[in-house]
Amino acid sequence: MNIKKLGYVVFRVTVPLLTLCLIGCGTSGDSTNRKVSPNSTDAGDTVKVSDATSPTIQKGEPAARFQLTDQEGNQFDSATLKGKVWMGSVFFANCPGPCFRENQAIADILREIDDPNFIAVSLTCDPDNDTPAALAHYADRFEADPQRWKFLTGDMDVIKRVGTKTFLLPVEIGVHSERGAVFDRQGRLRGSYHLLQEDRVNRLKKLIRDVLAEEDVAADTEETD
Repeated sequence: MNIKKLGYVVFRVTVPLLTLCLIGCGTSGDSTNRKVSPNSTDAGDTVKVSDATSPTIQKGEPAARFQLTDQEGNQFDSATLKGKVWMGSVFFANCPGPCFRENQAIADILREIDDPNFIAVSLTCDPDNDTPAALAHYADRFEADPQRWKFLTGDMDVIKRVGTKTFLLPVEIGVHSERGAVFDRQGRLRGSYHLLQEDRVNRLKKLIRDVLAEEDVAADTEETD
């Protein structure tokens, strides 16, 4: 095969694969301009969010209440998370790769930290396609316990508000960050870590365990440097 023909073959194979990678999950990665909560334990690992979309959650400020629909078709009210430690994330069911690995990591964390006081809350960024029935089918792939792992859908404006204002993660249709954001029993953001990196997942699990170990009174006490 001459060089010219070989180059054409490489081009024909490489371009479709590159295109698939670009349009697949639409993930923002960690290059998004994301601002860290001052009480985050992940200050060195978290990038910044623009002030226009995600103002910093000040220490001691609980997450704003929101309502969406879970994989069983029931209304989910974030007020039910009070007194629980929970982790928020964003995904969509048709994502061909990264979202599956992200949710596999969450499934592993839930199995390892087998505590009813720890809840995972996953928002779809493709609510038109991710109906409750579609999310129920997707959740079955991870043998998700609906009492401990909520897959949520609903109005995209609400989802974007929760993602950017509460999780401090970028959210657009088919675009998200593969991070887990941890909240304490008071609903305060305590930090976030990337779910596709083993060392970051280990830090995430430590953060979850540390926050679970806190007493309610201790959680109300602000730390000083």
